[in-house]
Amino acid sequence: MNQDQLIVQCRNCGTKNRIPGSRIHDRAVCGRCRRPITVGASSPGVVNVTDSNFAREVLEHAGPVLVDFWAPWCGPCRMVSPVLEELAKEYSTRLKIAKLNVDENPSTASRYSIRSIPSMLFFKGGTAVHTLMGARSKEELQRHIRSLL
Repeated sequence: MNQDQLIVQCRNCGTKNRIPGSRIHDRAVCGRCRRPITVGASSPGVVNVTDSNFAREVLEHAGPVLVDFWAPWCGPCRMVSPVLEELAKEYSTRLKIAKLNVDENPSTASRYSIRSIPSMLFFKGGTAVHTLMGARSKEELQRHIRSLL
């Protein structure tokens, strides 16, 4: 990799984007989903998890975690994504929200028997305690989050 390039993962779809150092202050967009990419310090938001970091990011996390199992080709998944971003900011001190792309991370999806997406699992103390399937409204997700907290 060229020294004046930076690789930044899209917070929406998880795609790794290569950005030339001379353009890091430009308004970068993801090559796959065309959503804006944040370069530099990140604000509270949704964390992308993978098969390799799932245990560390979700199961070993001290507080409650909501994991969205999704795929980039799924329309309802893309509809839920901005709602999860909003909720991640609202509940940033009390709840971690993570996304796992089921196409790229089939092992974890299989372990939790994910057969339809979007599916959202609520974890507390490293254990899945509640499951929601299908796209849900912000208000409905807030109700489930409040019951978890």
